[in-house]
Amino acid sequence: MKKGRFGDIIKFCLFLGIGVFFIYWFLLKLDAGQKAAIWQSFLHARHGWAVAVMGVILLSHLIRALRWQLLYRTMGHHPRLSNTFGSVIVAYMANLAFPRLGEVARCATMRTSEQIPLDKSLGTVVTERIVDVLAFFVIVLIGLIFLYGQARQWIQETLAQRVESLPAMWHIVLALLLLAAFAILLYRHCRRRYAGSRLIQRTDRFLSGCAAGLRSIFHLGRRDTLLFLLYSATIYLLYIIAGLLIFRAFDATVHLSFGAAFVIYLFGSLGMTFSQGGIGLYPVLIQMALSLYGVDTQTGTAAGWLLWSSQQAIVIVSGLGFLIYFSLKKRGGEKTNITIK
Repeated sequence: MKKGRFGDIIKFCLFLGIGVFFIYWFLLKLDAGQKAAIWQSFLHARHGWAVAVMGVILLSHLIRALRWQLLYRTMGHHPRLSNTFGSVIVAYMANLAFPRLGEVARCATMRTSEQIPLDKSLGTVVTERIVDVLAFFVIVLIGLIFLYGQARQWIQETLAQRVESLPAMWHIVLALLLLAAFAILLYRHCRRRYAGSRLIQRTDRFLSGCAAGLRSIFHLGRRDTLLFLLYSATIYLLYIIAGLLIFRAFDATVHLSFGAAFVIYLFGSLGMTFSQGGIGLYPVLIQMALSLYGVDTQTGTAAGWLLWSSQQAIVIVSGLGFLIYFSLKKRGGEKTNITIK
């Protein structure tokens, strides 16, 4: 077995194991009555709002495909929206099976459908990932502002015997900035002292790639650069709107605002990062986030599962549809090539 394939299997088992563990850990804390209450909350939710969530998620993927097309323009390629959109959907579905498999599947479908070389597609995907990571850090900072008031009160109530007071928000921001400055100075020192180190060289290549990816965005031209940034902001806005829609499915959450939706998106993103497709961990984190707003465990858990399952259901259904589409397209192309010969 190849080393890379073995590593992928290990990652898959690890991320899936994390998800299964959190399902077990959460269910272990519940008695039969609480489990029944969660199931009843899920069954009696207004599921029409889950359908609306599916529509919003599909729209976010469509905008991601439009954003991807902008990056292809810098290389002289003009892929059709049906192919870029289908590749994005297939990538999300593939990521449910193996971590990071989606990026490879995404580029492979563009090679078969648009004859775009794999290395060029990988370059655009890397650029997108850099933008997404930077955007997520911004979202985390904004989310802390929304969350801090609720979290501070919750921590003080939970740890009342140990925590008498918590630092002000600006103290935390200042500490983070000082920590970032220290990390930069430490890296520059290590770079000078251990220039021949393989770790330093790999870090340099990674940072150079990130810088090159970010610079490529500004080669789009003023109009397309602004459009790229607008698409990026809209993608994340739609994810937050999905949370707002799921609030409408339950009486206990219908009053929650945009700020709460922002916070559950932040918590949910962490769940998607640390477990396979967010299974198990995503609903638990959503429930924890909603508990900050006084939502009971049963409703919070049901909301988490409904939000997670609606997102994954639309990806699986549309992903299978696009796999059939790409398969037929490839077969049709092969027949054309045979006829030409």
